[in-house]
Amino acid sequence: MTTYITTPIYYVNAMPHLGHAYTTLVADTYSRYRRLCGDDVRFQTGTDEHGEKIVQAAESEGSTPREYVDRISDTFRHTWPTLAIEPDNFIRTTYPEHIKTVQDILQKVYDQGDIYFSEYSGHYCKGCERFLTEKELVDGTCPDHQTVPEEICEQNYFFRMSTYQDWLIEHIKKNPDYITPERYRNEVLSFLSEPLEDLCISRPVSRLTWGIPLPFDQKFVTYVWFDALINYLTGIGYPDGPDFEKYWSAAEHVIAKDILKPHAIYWPTMIQAMGLPPYKRLHVHGYWNVDETKMSKSIGNVIRPGELVEKYGVDTVRYFLLREMSFGLDSSFSEEAVIARRNSDLANDLGNLFSRALTMVGKYAGGKVPKVDAAALTDDDRELIDSMEKMIATYRVNMDAFTFHKALQAVWEVIGLLNRYIVTNAPWELATAPDKSGRLDTVLYFLTESLRILALVLRPVMPVAAGKMAAALGMEDTMAAATLDTAGKWGVFEPGMSVNKGPQLFPRLETKKKQQTPKKQKKKKSRDAESVDGEGLITFDQFGKVELRVAEIVAAEKIKKADKLLKLTLKAPRERTVVAGIAKYYQPDELVGKKVIIVANLKPAKLMGVTSRGMVLAAKEKDGEGVERLVLSTVDADIAAGSRVA
Repeated sequence: MTTYITTPIYYVNAMPHLGHAYTTLVADTYSRYRRLCGDDVRFQTGTDEHGEKIVQAAESEGSTPREYVDRISDTFRHTWPTLAIEPDNFIRTTYPEHIKTVQDILQKVYDQGDIYFSEYSGHYCKGCERFLTEKELVDGTCPDHQTVPEEICEQNYFFRMSTYQDWLIEHIKKNPDYITPERYRNEVLSFLSEPLEDLCISRPVSRLTWGIPLPFDQKFVTYVWFDALINYLTGIGYPDGPDFEKYWSAAEHVIAKDILKPHAIYWPTMIQAMGLPPYKRLHVHGYWNVDETKMSKSIGNVIRPGELVEKYGVDTVRYFLLREMSFGLDSSFSEEAVIARRNSDLANDLGNLFSRALTMVGKYAGGKVPKVDAAALTDDDRELIDSMEKMIATYRVNMDAFTFHKALQAVWEVIGLLNRYIVTNAPWELATAPDKSGRLDTVLYFLTESLRILALVLRPVMPVAAGKMAAALGMEDTMAAATLDTAGKWGVFEPGMSVNKGPQLFPRLETKKKQQTPKKQKKKKSRDAESVDGEGLITFDQFGKVELRVAEIVAAEKIKKADKLLKLTLKAPRERTVVAGIAKYYQPDELVGKKVIIVANLKPAKLMGVTSRGMVLAAKEKDGEGVERLVLSTVDADIAAGSRVA
């Protein structure tokens, strides 16, 4: 199969921002996914460099339009590698080959009578660089730019777009997946329920010279959309290049909702007038708001992708954007949300799983993938195999449908299952059992095989981290050439292969919060745990002041120079750090996944430089020989972290 995926070519009147980054990231992720499926893929992006706003932007900084577009286009080109985005082609509308293609198409459509000369007066929005209809205005203003359009009357050339209205309506209705998600398909059909006006495709050189001259009238230049949209053809060698024949039938466009009308109405009718088959699919996403407010240069809340990567790393940014936005709907960006995703999903769930599993393979199997005892599989093992197969199927469906957040949800459900698998099977206990070899080897094999599949499905989303995972598993070269069909099945790992722990994938990010200094409290006399004759009894009201909650341990580590203390990261339901004096009784890797009882409203206290926000409950006793042991208080059934203990 072939896949041709494109972004819109970005208008160079402004620097790259979060919206540009998301659109391009989506196209890059989809292109990587289709390659993972074995497709022959072409991924294209680029810049749109003609029009009035370009001239104005250049004049404002004292440069020529050519100097200006060269500089901004170069910025776009060099932004994408920082996000591990790898297009196959970067196109510019100022390239000679594009200019020639546009003029050839204009001449063809003009010669067949689909372009005519006429006078027109209407509401012209400089921000949109087009005439707006009465229906599009909101209270007499452009809804996108909140400005009153200028009344302009001038002679121009027009494309007979209305000729193709009935064809377009029929095509959209016959092909439900032509415009996705469905809400935008419905929006386009609603617009097409009214008579479609013809499209103005030129500007007089008396008003604008920075554009592609019309081949049949040098007194006019091409209107920006009849120039820009044709890039999708130029980039694959229209009309007779081998790439055009190979890729056009598989063309899929990714856009933001603000350019829905040009891509869903102008472009299909233009294609039909050229005598070409329509593109395959149009994928439309919503806006990124910043702290619930739409990004705007005037407000000053524009997010630059390079700055995000510098702060949080390329894989964190890629994962957050794809996981946080439900494709088609608006979503809100905040740095607090990025950090929360990084610490919870990436550091605690994925990173900790990867580190724990490979540490145990190194510790208990000498760094070699052990052999499975196929005749002694447990229900836990079968559940894991079944869950992996279901995850792959769900992942495929959602990646195909551009519902990336659902694909990642399915992956993270398996990651959660794997963390529970470790706790349930307790390799550290199997390592000391008399018949340790068989069951321990099976558990360790299942963990390494699961990590291999995770590295495979995460490759389109987090290519850098997935590469590190593959390298640690000793499968860097094999995984780079693997497809879902060849490697997305259970049982690919060969026993005896070497693995290593590798680098920490996602170190936790500390949030900067003002810490309240705990007030000194008067020391109280200690009492025995059991009250006698009513001494030390408390009232129900007094007990009610103690907030006990179920907490899930999501990370655990030793504290330097503190033999008795462990630093625990708990989810209850929000994350908190608790320092617990249990290092003599528990190893960090056996704690993750346990659900314990904590005192949640204890005043913060700093221990060995770490601020502890709570207390873990445990029972302590001595055996007949005076050896002390400690057991954490846990719950006997699965219950949500943060649940109140009554």
